[in-house]
Amino acid sequence: MAGRPLIARRGTEHGSGLGTQRWVVERAFAHLHWFRRLRIRWEIRDDIHEAFLALGCALICWRRLNSR
Repeated sequence: MAGRPLIARRGTEHGSGLGTQRWVVERAFAHLHWFRRLRIRWEIRDDIHEAFLALGCALICWRRLNSR
């Protein structure tokens, strides 16, 4: 099974170490879904969508740092 990709499943124990920090990624996506414009991609141009994504990430970081 060498070289075969492994997918981390929730709540299962395995020796590969996959999924140990899975909640971090899921939480990041949940935070990005707060922004309605990122939930559904309305922009046709990729650069505009990427700019809104960067702005959303900056706002999430700013809110997180500001709450401490």
